[in-house]
Amino acid sequence: MQRMFTKEKPPSSQNPDIVTLSVGFGTGVQSFSIPPKNLVSVIEPVNHTLIKDGADALKAALDAPIGTPPLSKLVKRGDKIVIITSDITRPVPGYRILPVILDELFAANCLAEDITVVFALGSHRRHTEEEKRRLVGDAVFDAIECIDSDRNDFVHLGETSHGTPVDIFRKVAEADVRIGVANIEYHYFAGYSGGAKSIMPGVSTRAAIQANHSRMLEPNAVTGVLEGNPVREDLEEALTFCPLDFIVNVVLDEKKEIVFAVAGHFIKAHREGCRFLDRMYRIDIDRKADIVIASQGGAPKDMNLYQTQKALDNATHAVREGGIVILVGACGEGLGERVFEEWMLSANDPESLIERIKTDFQLGGHKAAAIAMALRQCEIFLVSELDHELVKKLFMKPYDSVQDALDEAFQKVGNDASVAVMPFGGSTLPDCTETAGTTENS
Repeated sequence: MQRMFTKEKPPSSQNPDIVTLSVGFGTGVQSFSIPPKNLVSVIEPVNHTLIKDGADALKAALDAPIGTPPLSKLVKRGDKIVIITSDITRPVPGYRILPVILDELFAANCLAEDITVVFALGSHRRHTEEEKRRLVGDAVFDAIECIDSDRNDFVHLGETSHGTPVDIFRKVAEADVRIGVANIEYHYFAGYSGGAKSIMPGVSTRAAIQANHSRMLEPNAVTGVLEGNPVREDLEEALTFCPLDFIVNVVLDEKKEIVFAVAGHFIKAHREGCRFLDRMYRIDIDRKADIVIASQGGAPKDMNLYQTQKALDNATHAVREGGIVILVGACGEGLGERVFEEWMLSANDPESLIERIKTDFQLGGHKAAAIAMALRQCEIFLVSELDHELVKKLFMKPYDSVQDALDEAFQKVGNDASVAVMPFGGSTLPDCTETAGTTENS
């Protein structure tokens, strides 16, 4: 497993006052050099003492579920069971998690033909068969039906108190037992990923997702907040119509290895996972920097700009007003979403995107508006594989290398500019407030 962030000691023939760093970029890295006097912080996960080996973490979670009986007590022979797992845009190691769950189900005399793995596509593209196999592993793929969710084949189960339609993929809606598999990380308006998100937006229709996500403009719909978060409250209410019976959620380290797992109730267990995430990834900082270098951490998280935006949102918590974010993401698949692309390329200026989202909320457009809101705070230099002229149309400055972007940032801000580096920008949440943590009582 390659290291996604390194500090390299320069050869003696080079300037000893330069530090060389590397951050993830696609399946490789981008390296750059910086004077130590300018580097004020490297915002990395905490190497927490409670971290477990992946297999041990999964076993501990399944042996002691939170808020539910053990999985083997929730199922019986003949039950139609769906296991909802994340799609290719997420780093969830389903090939490690699913066999452990299946062992529990088979121990309870459940039959392979009664179990279906459903990839929660939300609004994302469909998988190739090879991608499905890679996500779950050969043994699972060959033994269990593995299908993509289909937002055009759904059952309408009702509406939340906020008017969000609960339209769920038929295979999931009609199952006897539903199990959600996901990783927990920060989400820029649902607070955190995982938990109920396996259902909403995971296996919901575009209209349902759009209705839920439209609440992103309300106060408290922000990263790292659960209590009073209108998006999170709405999507969890949707599960009163179509509950998850059991979840297995994991926290991953910067190498995408499982370091912690929770199992059980989709809220109670999820909250415990969020608390662990905060201890590992919510990072206190003394002050905001003039320049923030934020990588999404490499593949698959930087496969397109739609996904790479997550690192940008977290970076805005570390950069001062009027500063520069150097956003690092390969974006090998382009912008990544049709509506997002249309909004970004048709806008005359960033402010028009913010005004449009207020009166014409569309899924995909919400990410365009999020980028526009970041541009209110800072300038964005994008290091990617995208065509430079395209990047300029997105209101960002294009670069092929972090070093070129950083050199120009110094020219603009000054040689004494402070620099913060976020090697795992989509995962780490800088906290410059007096009190860190919002999940302890959530």
